[in-house]
Amino acid sequence: MGNDDLIAGILDGLQLRSASFIVTVYGDVVVPRGGVLWTGTLIEICDRVGINESLVRTAVSRLVAAKQLSGERAGRRSYYRLDSSAQKEFSEAAALLYAPDVQAQGWQILHAPNLSEDDARQLRMGHMGGQVYIRPNRGQIPPPGAVLFRAGDPEAVQEVAGYWDLSALQARYLDMLARFEGLAKAACNGGLSDGAALVARLLLVHVYRGVLLRDPRLPAHALPEDWKGLDARTLFRDLYRNLSPAADRHVAARFEGVDGFLPEITPDTSKRLSGLS
Repeated sequence: MGNDDLIAGILDGLQLRSASFIVTVYGDVVVPRGGVLWTGTLIEICDRVGINESLVRTAVSRLVAAKQLSGERAGRRSYYRLDSSAQKEFSEAAALLYAPDVQAQGWQILHAPNLSEDDARQLRMGHMGGQVYIRPNRGQIPPPGAVLFRAGDPEAVQEVAGYWDLSALQARYLDMLARFEGLAKAACNGGLSDGAALVARLLLVHVYRGVLLRDPRLPAHALPEDWKGLDARTLFRDLYRNLSPAADRHVAARFEGVDGFLPEITPDTSKRLSGLS
């Protein structure tokens, strides 16, 4: 299967929003290399996934208005960087994507009268009933107005999986595994061009980030026996490492910042790969 066919297979049926994919490009490629990217490069890489120039410019304008991107000019060229608020958001995502997983130390049980259902979902909390919520304890700060109780033994609270809609997450993990199955074989065989490797890695990060940020990451004993989140994690780690040498070469050859082409490797990119080992 050719490079174009592999990328087309990954994109088939994928709901790819322009603004969200642009944030993925910045978070995965640009932030660990100084943070600034020429608009022309952004248009070029987005075109590889079917996002045309008009959509890119509209999305960039909206991201600037939302204070997620900030712009600067050098001569006739425009450059953009992630704004501090968006950079903080992707830094939190990066800690989940690229760093070793932090094991839960028991549970947080919270009485949170001011918490809305949307806020609870965003914080990946399970709803125990009334104004009481639960989540694995990884040292998170409780939301304003909440009273926090801790259960130190990970198995002290039984039958917790029902407090989350794990079926929706399972379906997304199954989709991810199927979507990248062919790519995993091609990447191991070195059959991808540098440009295709970068596009594939960006799509991998984009898809995995979309489900991982909704996953409460329950302890192993609390998960269903056929849980696919662990397989998806293994796929992400292996595939990201296999794709990165070629993908990073393409970055150094084609991605332009305000001071010229971005570096192939930086201490931050090396740290990410080390965290995935």
